[in-house]
Amino acid sequence: MPSRISPLQISAYTATSAVGVGKEAHADALAHSRSGLRANDFGDAPLPTWIGRVDGLEDVRLPESAMAWDCRNNRLAWLGLQADGFLEAVAAARQKYGASRIALVLGTSTASIGETELAYTQLDADGNFPSDQRRPAVHTPHSLAMFVQQVLGIDGPSETISTACSSSAKVFASAERLIRLGLADAAVVGGADTLCGSVLFGFNSLELVSTEPCRPFDAARKGISLGEAAGFALVERVQAGGNASQLLGYGEASDAHHMSTPHPEGLGAERALDDALARAGLAADAIDYINMHGTASQKNDEVEGALVARRFPARTHASSTKGFMGHTLGAAGIVEAVVCLLAIERGLMPGTVNTRALDEGFGPQIRLEPATGEVRYALSNSFGFGGNNCALVFGKAVAA
Repeated sequence: MPSRISPLQISAYTATSAVGVGKEAHADALAHSRSGLRANDFGDAPLPTWIGRVDGLEDVRLPESAMAWDCRNNRLAWLGLQADGFLEAVAAARQKYGASRIALVLGTSTASIGETELAYTQLDADGNFPSDQRRPAVHTPHSLAMFVQQVLGIDGPSETISTACSSSAKVFASAERLIRLGLADAAVVGGADTLCGSVLFGFNSLELVSTEPCRPFDAARKGISLGEAAGFALVERVQAGGNASQLLGYGEASDAHHMSTPHPEGLGAERALDDALARAGLAADAIDYINMHGTASQKNDEVEGALVARRFPARTHASSTKGFMGHTLGAAGIVEAVVCLLAIERGLMPGTVNTRALDEGFGPQIRLEPATGEVRYALSNSFGFGGNNCALVFGKAVAA
């Protein structure tokens, strides 16, 4: 088992999704079980499904100095960066540590592929992209990180993690290693993914997309609702006298059981859980709230529901928030980490919206209604295709 790690302070954080921009919008939606899903209105030939779409992205304008990076994904990132004083927090960290000592670790599944799709509809007579689309850096998976690094004015180590739906959960693990090894003094972590044809029609081809709002852990669940989101956090070593929530542990595992199906016994997911608890120095019964991956697909929910039922006491409050903002793919990990941080700081444990009747095979941990109470420790699960699993443990501030 891995050794316990030194906690990292979450000095600032924010999220933007279909329920709104910033922490207050998310807290309000979670407290009142208000879903942001809507009938699919994305694209020229919308699939009959429900999506978590962020309003107003078409009108967002990047700073003039960064217009070369313009695309839907980077617009969403820019919208998200402006919320909750996050830009100011990073500026203060840059002043404190220096731009070269702040790392950037971002997760994304599709990056700016939506812009590449658009470019292919605009080919000239010779089969070339139009001149305004000849931006090679935009048409790469690292586009998001290069854009964010520029607008934040930082130039420490920069990584893009693309491990499907665990991408922006694994950013916390990478940041911890960079800081522990002395390669950075702080890190901006997060991720962004936006709706595009490749996502909607790709998941539909796998027969994973529901024609109704997703119903995680429901006995009659029919599949996922796709969404888009961005989220960011500033992590650094614990500051004396600080009262910010902390990253206590993480676990990563790759079970490689199947390209798109989890191990039937959840072996990789359980290994990630065990490693996260070990690094945090906690037992499973210490966890007060679990944000489950809970996609509403048959196999994911079956495996994760069984894992939570056998490892956690009945008092543990667990829920999926996919019914609020949809499955935001590479951004799911960071948005759901934000939900955990809100739970710790506000004592708010969300329910599982849209779900009507829990599958009888799941335990009493999964709750449909929100609750309030002290949350000392929260766990966030993120499970991606190919068995790319990540579990994160967050907790209240402890003495440095």
